[in-house]
Amino acid sequence: MSQPTTESLYLQPGRNLALELVRATEAAAIRAEPYIGRGDKLGADGAAVDAMRAFLGTVNFDGTVVIGEGEKDEAPMLFNGERVGNGQGPAVDIAVDPIDGTSLTAAGRQNALSVIAVADRGSMLDASTVFYMDKIVTGPEGIGVVDIRQSVAENIQALAQAKKVPVSDITVAVLDRPRHEGLIEEIRAAGAGTRLMLDGDVAGGINAARYGTRIDMCLGTGGSPEGIVTACAIKALGGHIQGRLHPRDDAERQRGIEAGLKMDYVYGADELVRSDNTFFVATGVTDGGLVAGVQHRGPIIRTESIVLRSKSGTIRRIVADHLVEKWR
Repeated sequence: MSQPTTESLYLQPGRNLALELVRATEAAAIRAEPYIGRGDKLGADGAAVDAMRAFLGTVNFDGTVVIGEGEKDEAPMLFNGERVGNGQGPAVDIAVDPIDGTSLTAAGRQNALSVIAVADRGSMLDASTVFYMDKIVTGPEGIGVVDIRQSVAENIQALAQAKKVPVSDITVAVLDRPRHEGLIEEIRAAGAGTRLMLDGDVAGGINAARYGTRIDMCLGTGGSPEGIVTACAIKALGGHIQGRLHPRDDAERQRGIEAGLKMDYVYGADELVRSDNTFFVATGVTDGGLVAGVQHRGPIIRTESIVLRSKSGTIRRIVADHLVEKWR
């Protein structure tokens, strides 16, 4: 078998890319920090977008934003199709959410993150025409065991059996939304507990797939873009994710079909993101179960980030201290 050439290796996203990307999420989180608890989610998002865009412009890659932010909630945009990076290096798809949890930030609540996911060019599913997706996420124990087409009770029982624990030990993360009232009742009727999330189902999905957390499964209807971003992380964690598009009306369904999306179809991890070389980077804006939020400590600003890469199967945590004077 022929060995990859230097040129072909250069055109693939490499291990150093993760450390470049984390600079962008750190910047977005730091710029959003003054808005925490101030009730101005658009102001927070705008500051985070500007900071992320500026840092991404210095990264050695040719990135195309496949999954931007702002179209759904009328926030400032890193828009779909925008080119980012310095135009050199590997060609990649990029998904960005300068703040996953703008409402959480504005209210001063937990689990707001700044997020970037990257994969080889042309490998991310572009689900931008259908804003919502039904999702199920578990750790590796759920592979071949749980299925979004099964009932909630069947999935909970199957996962409990695979993990060799009683059903009563299973905890399911769900976005706390009126649309999920029936789902929450089903989970509890099956004998499992719930962890209700005010926002940020990316963190919920990752915690469901990570070893040693208190969440065993993440279920419910959330943003399609967040589903693709989560898939990039799940591929690095070896977990299980399935998604099924959930159009809000016939017009949106038709737009999805015209864009080449499959309705009433279950997308697996390898269809949500076809690349086996994915990166997921997140920096905490506010404190949460995944990472700590931005902290001012005298002359420094401390950030905590998590960096996942599927090719190497690594999970890294990066705690960085930034001089306040450099950020004024």
